[in-house]
Amino acid sequence: MQFAESVGMITALLTIMGGTIIGFAAINTLGNIIAGLIIMITKPFSVGDRILYKGKMADVVDIELMYTVLIDLDGVEIHVPNQLLLSEEIINYRKDGHIVRIGIVVTPGFDIDQTIVEKVLIDAAKNVPEVLNKPEPYVWINQFQNYAVEYELFSFIKDIKRLPLIHSNLHKEVLKSCKTNNIDISTPLLLRNITQ
Repeated sequence: MQFAESVGMITALLTIMGGTIIGFAAINTLGNIIAGLIIMITKPFSVGDRILYKGKMADVVDIELMYTVLIDLDGVEIHVPNQLLLSEEIINYRKDGHIVRIGIVVTPGFDIDQTIVEKVLIDAAKNVPEVLNKPEPYVWINQFQNYAVEYELFSFIKDIKRLPLIHSNLHKEVLKSCKTNNIDISTPLLLRNITQ
C-alpha cells in the first residue's frame, strides 16, 4: 500500500510538472494564434502591402495564424511571429497606386534666400518622373539650427514598390540642383571657418 501510495504521488507530481511545462510552451503558440486572428480581423496590413518593420522595408506575402511571411528588398523570406508584429510599430505604405508622401531634409546656411531654396528643391522634385504633379511637391522650414535653416522637401508618389529607388533618385536630383545653383547643403560656411 505504501508503494502504491508513493507511485501515485510520483505520478501526480510528474503529471503536474508535465502539464506546467506544456502550458508554458503553449503560451507563445496560443499568443501567436490570437495575434494572427487579431491581424486577420483588424487588417493593419494585408497581403501585397509594403511595410516598414524594424527599419526594414518588406512586402507582405502571407498572413498565417502563427506567422506573417515577409520578403525584404534583398529577396529574403522572413517569418515573423504574429505576437511580435502586434508589439512593434509598423509603417504601412500599402500597395502600388496608394499615394504616399516622402520627404528630404537639407540644411543650407542663413545667407541663402528662402525663395531660391524652395524653388530649387521643387524643381528638383519635378525632375524625378515618378513624383506626382498632383498633389504638388512643397517645402517647409522645419527649424532654425545654429548655423543653418532646415528645409524639408515633400513629394508624393504612387509607385510604392520602387519607393527606395525613387527616394534615392530624388536625393540625387536635389544634390545636382543645389550644386548647379550654388546652394551649399554641406556644413555651413560659418561653421567650417570656425573649425579651420
